[in-house]
Amino acid sequence: MPDLQGQYTVGVDFGSESGRAVVVRLLDGVTLGEAVTPYAHGVMDTRLPDGTKLGREWALQHPQDYLDVFQQAVPAALKASGVAPEQVVGIGIDFTACTMLPTTAQGVPLCFLPQYASRPHAWVKLWKHHAAQPQADRINALAEARGESWLPRYGGKISSEWFFAKALQILEEDPELYASAERLIEAADWVVWQLSGEESRSACVAGYKAMHQDGHFPDPEYFGALNPAFADVVQTRMSSDLAALGASAGGLSAEAARWTGLKAGTPVAVANVDAHVTLPAAGVVEPGRLVAIMGTSTCHVLLGEQMREVPGMCGVVPGGVVPGLYGYEAGQSGVGDIFAWFVKNAVPPEYHAQAAAEGLSLHALLEREAAGQTPGEHGLIALDWIGGNRSVLVDANLSGMILGLTLQTRAPDIYRALIEATAYGTRLIIETFEASGVAVHELVVAGGLKRNAMLMQIYADVTGRPLSILDAEQGPALGSAMHAAVAADAYPDIFAAARAMGQVQRNVYIPNPAAQAAYDGLYRDYRTLHDYFGRGANEVMHRLKAHGRAPQPEEPQDVAPLDETGEVPGEVSA
Repeated sequence: MPDLQGQYTVGVDFGSESGRAVVVRLLDGVTLGEAVTPYAHGVMDTRLPDGTKLGREWALQHPQDYLDVFQQAVPAALKASGVAPEQVVGIGIDFTACTMLPTTAQGVPLCFLPQYASRPHAWVKLWKHHAAQPQADRINALAEARGESWLPRYGGKISSEWFFAKALQILEEDPELYASAERLIEAADWVVWQLSGEESRSACVAGYKAMHQDGHFPDPEYFGALNPAFADVVQTRMSSDLAALGASAGGLSAEAARWTGLKAGTPVAVANVDAHVTLPAAGVVEPGRLVAIMGTSTCHVLLGEQMREVPGMCGVVPGGVVPGLYGYEAGQSGVGDIFAWFVKNAVPPEYHAQAAAEGLSLHALLEREAAGQTPGEHGLIALDWIGGNRSVLVDANLSGMILGLTLQTRAPDIYRALIEATAYGTRLIIETFEASGVAVHELVVAGGLKRNAMLMQIYADVTGRPLSILDAEQGPALGSAMHAAVAADAYPDIFAAARAMGQVQRNVYIPNPAAQAAYDGLYRDYRTLHDYFGRGANEVMHRLKAHGRAPQPEEPQDVAPLDETGEVPGEVSA
């Protein structure tokens, strides 16, 4: 291993609302400089920048926002660190997934072309774009009918959030644009392409989000049975030549060097997924420690020594997180998003006034007011499906519910009940893993929600497991910087990088036995409601969602834009 003294890498984490860059010291993983660039266009879920109206459950983004991160956050982090460009030996990125877009053969996003700027399918489909659920339903039904061997690797269902559901939606709703799309590509791979000037495809992203198993994608006959024009989607618009995590995708191009302030030729690591890259950042490279990356959504990632087919999981991929182990992924579609929805839409004015008077955020005020309650004191049970269910039901058509409301129910009560609901959802995921033979003995929490002490203690009490905390503000970016170190041959593998650079505080939150016992009973009630509304006994949520998808009256043509600039505001995160 080379001398690491005076050597650094850059990690860039692309989230749902912003991109974060860090400059990290290779000797010990300490972050010396960081910067954040909010996406100027945020999440476009009602209109395009030109005012074109979007349908229900759309979630799009602008690829220029990603380039802004390279042009703004990276040089700002480099400046803050005091590190010279020639001391940076590699750069790596991670991304939310599946986030995908159509481009030309040269990698130009179709939304950059004037003739397509008003076409919704020309834009980036963010991970939480759920409008492709009809396509996902057909993908699942056909795979089950044909006995496709890859389906059990994804818990028996793939999600509307995944690659081929979104690609099929483009074909069926805008076939002309699909015909012009010479590439369909994950945004993770696209930004690496912009850095290196060379197209590459990450084996990690393909394995978890594009049904790549046992060395291949589903065959053309399967895709053709979905839609004859879809048969050649892999051969004409993708690539089966996949690159392993920790490999180099090429050197930094001259243009990207000008954007970032780094040296041309600096090794660029193969793209990674934000949740997966967080494990080595927390020093987790062995089985049994489930890492929950908690932000707008939660991803649960776990390593195992054997292949197990786990109901409702997002996927199991050999070497998908670290070499030599199976990487399991599960998740919850809405967590911080749920709390943000409640704060934005349902908190009475007096709480706003009190928070302003005390100089607190609404989240901080509600947390303080709710923290003094004992488990069950508010008399509520909620289902954590306001953003649909990713695991274990894999059903974006489910919706939220709060049971037990009375005239005495207050905003802090509901806030705490929603937090508890997400903890129950995590417990169910853990129990599903363990019932399938994949052990979980510790939770390691990363992401912005780790700062909510009440939430963390509730998770420890509900799951009955100690919680460790990733000891880095920008965990995914740190993980990306570690993979950049491997791509630059500064470390021989991610195991060595994790030992030297990982940052974690062990057992920060310990279950309270009394609270744990109370939550055991409440969790049984949650399970009853979960199975009743989620497993077919009562289809009311599906019926209500169908009513919501019914054609709506056309808006008058002179409706004003959402704000004075015509831009769509960004989503609020917890």
